[in-house]
Amino acid sequence: MFAAAVWIVSFAFVAAAAIVGWRRARASGLDRWLPGYLFTRGSRRLPDPATPIHVFLCIADHYEPWNGRGDLDRARTRVRHWVEDYPANLGSFRDSDGRPPQHTFFYPAEEYDDGLVDELQKLCRAGYGEIEVHLHHDDDTAENLAADLATYTASLSTRHQSLSSDEQSGRPGFVFVHGNWALDNSRADGRRCGVNNELDVLQSAGCYADMTFPSAPSTTQPPTINAIYRALDDPHKPRSHDYGIPLRAGVAAGDGLLMIQGPLVLDWTRKKFGFLPRLENGCLQASQPPSIRRLDNWLRASVRVQGRPDWYFVKLHTHGAVEENAEILLGAASIEFHCELARRAQSSRFHYHYVTAREMVNVALAAEAGVSEWSAALRDYKWKPPSVSPYRHEDHSALQENSVA
Repeated sequence: MFAAAVWIVSFAFVAAAAIVGWRRARASGLDRWLPGYLFTRGSRRLPDPATPIHVFLCIADHYEPWNGRGDLDRARTRVRHWVEDYPANLGSFRDSDGRPPQHTFFYPAEEYDDGLVDELQKLCRAGYGEIEVHLHHDDDTAENLAADLATYTASLSTRHQSLSSDEQSGRPGFVFVHGNWALDNSRADGRRCGVNNELDVLQSAGCYADMTFPSAPSTTQPPTINAIYRALDDPHKPRSHDYGIPLRAGVAAGDGLLMIQGPLVLDWTRKKFGFLPRLENGCLQASQPPSIRRLDNWLRASVRVQGRPDWYFVKLHTHGAVEENAEILLGAASIEFHCELARRAQSSRFHYHYVTAREMVNVALAAEAGVSEWSAALRDYKWKPPSVSPYRHEDHSALQENSVA
């Protein structure tokens, strides 16, 4: 009788723990992506050290100088910190092509201030990055979204000359990051977006790629992870980007918005409660500084174009305007990380390339087109650099001649 009672209590305890665990998993979106992650665990291996690889490193910064506060002086101080300290602290590093670290500022439309964007353009003109489109919105409509995007991209393209353009048509285009991770109305409560056909609206406005994800541990995280793919919009349903057509070398994927995801893996080198792996989601912030240890996790995620196994796409994200994060991105942690990259590149088999969001898209499109040999020219494969950029793949001298005023 006593043994049976113990068994029943033990079973009830395990069942209750399982229920609590499942509820927490659903609350953090684990139920959406973890099954697929476990199913594909065999594909997540570090590159063979005997095989040459190319690593394309992009930092997609959700750059919000206001950060929810209506304080222009503070916003100016934050921007000035980047304009002055980025070249001073990181400008001496060079990748395998002789290029300095690149930073992509996804500047939010609702925080637009022409003076602040002009200041960031000083950094971009000096050859250290580019500006792209970021947006927070709520309870929106397709018509209003299209109008807001048209107004904002016109300012970035005409007033600041900060957007890229198509190689053939010359049409301005942009890469996008959605605020609050709620792309295509992906929150269960419908907040922070409201537009079920957002992918179509974005493409009509000139968006040629999205870099919103991963968003884990948010419930907005799609089940497709560690992937480069095209998502077709179902205008009547949310979350059309949950699945798509993977990019394959030499095979045209057709229509759909290009999705380039960052790494999402379980990190068994850092554990919670001593036994649970922590989440590696490619975030750079005060509690998650860049490191060469993390690089191995990013490579293990194996974000690649299918059929191009030696090209690794590492898209990271941050909120870099915030002071504590800026300290990590501009200070000792980043300096050490770039030093470690240079040391690893002393091996003839490891090649790393600093790229902007636009350039990462171009490299992916080149791989899709069947290009097999790396060339710095692939950074500008389809989408041309903004006209204010001093950098061209055939000319590195401009970087030596330009400095931030």
